[in-house]
Amino acid sequence: MDKEVDSQGMDVVPEALEESGMSTSRWSATWRTRSRRLVLAVLSLFVLPYVLIVFYLLDFVHPVSTLMLRDLVLLRGYDRQWVEFDDIAPVLVQSVMMSEDGQFCAHAGIDWNQMRGVVEDALDGEQTRGASTIPMQTVKNLFLWNGRSFVRKAMELPLAIAADFVWSKRRMMEIYLNVAEWGDGIYGIEAAARHHFGVSAAKLSRRQAALLAVSLPNPIDRNAGKPARGLRRLASVIERRASRSGGYITCLYD
Repeated sequence: MDKEVDSQGMDVVPEALEESGMSTSRWSATWRTRSRRLVLAVLSLFVLPYVLIVFYLLDFVHPVSTLMLRDLVLLRGYDRQWVEFDDIAPVLVQSVMMSEDGQFCAHAGIDWNQMRGVVEDALDGEQTRGASTIPMQTVKNLFLWNGRSFVRKAMELPLAIAADFVWSKRRMMEIYLNVAEWGDGIYGIEAAARHHFGVSAAKLSRRQAALLAVSLPNPIDRNAGKPARGLRRLASVIERRASRSGGYITCLYD
């Protein structure tokens, strides 16, 4: 058998060189294939929410949130009864808007004035206030996760703009009120109204609606059915604002 001599004077069989080259080539091809699959998988995760936003245009589709999916995976189960927008008491819609996003009808997914204020406060080293709009909270509930994160916020902003562009304001509010968390394993306004007050979402009083609205930022610690003094005080403020909200809700009611 013919042999070759390597740089160190050792005999090398040509066949061994060929097999070594083929092995390196196969490894390189495998690595490239796996890298492409990983890139495609990551891109799919980014694109999927935008595809679902279009799919959720369909009225008969009842989206679920990431928290609901988590509860299913952990075998906890959850209580959520989808209810159409027209079957939700207007006082609840008014209260949620006045508590969560007073400019809901005016902005296109993001309240840039509020956002600018938060950035300025952060740059000045001051404690920042919340600037999340209902579209931002809706896409977070549907596609992202809880907790403060610049990564999540960077993903949330374009999703909110896309959802506000594709959905009507009524569809946006309908989805939000049906996926929002109102207690441990309690999702959506129908389940929340029945759990906390024993009535349907259509029968909520103005006081009950205000209590549910102010509990949204922290529904685990803020119990709308058994409100502490601070929660009752906040509810009184929102109740007054909701009673004067006619000019703010024109995009939802003719």
